[in-house]
Amino acid sequence: MDAESRTISILDGSACRLAFLTAFGLCAVGSAGAQNLASLAPLDASEPISYFIAEGEPGSEYRPADKDLAQWALEAWARNSGGALRFVPGTEDDALIRVLFVPASSGQYGEMRAISVQGRRGAAVFIRPDTDALGPEIGSAARADPLLRDTVVYLTCLHELGHALGLQHTANFEDIMYFFGYGGDIPHFFGRYRELLGARSDIRSHSGLSAGDVARLRALYETP
Repeated sequence: MDAESRTISILDGSACRLAFLTAFGLCAVGSAGAQNLASLAPLDASEPISYFIAEGEPGSEYRPADKDLAQWALEAWARNSGGALRFVPGTEDDALIRVLFVPASSGQYGEMRAISVQGRRGAAVFIRPDTDALGPEIGSAARADPLLRDTVVYLTCLHELGHALGLQHTANFEDIMYFFGYGGDIPHFFGRYRELLGARSDIRSHSGLSAGDVARLRALYETP
């Protein structure tokens, strides 16, 4: 779902946001790019991990309720971590995980980039909620079905937050960490999750994680 990542140092999130977003807008790589393994590593979970979810940037097609989708994605990872992960809200200046809703670029669904926050490893997660930019099949289906649109945004949040936590892509179509570069029926990837939903609130009770996703997460954050 994402492009190649690079590590960026951020000392003051709010002061640097404009330059930060401009850099990402100009440097986006095609959606076939794989996550750079050098950018992937577990976060320090010895204490609660702080996060910040920003309002959407102009032109991103962000909706205020999209914050819920990012929040629910964080909760899904925490709930399936076997108690290893706990997330707490923080400020934009000091949060280790920062979720930003940004305009469409090169057909990307989302992107994760490693950051340094006052000497600590963190992650910036970029979500592109403009489903019309993801091709005519997904775009038209999402316009006709708001729950499908929310499915796409939620699963994108889930995938990119998986990278933020250090998880690599997989070749298993059942995994949320599946890499679209392997091909497969991408509308079905989203459609099978959409079929689980009767209402938007159902997203909170259907994690979207496979057994393989959970096993790899727990192995990465293994506790005694």
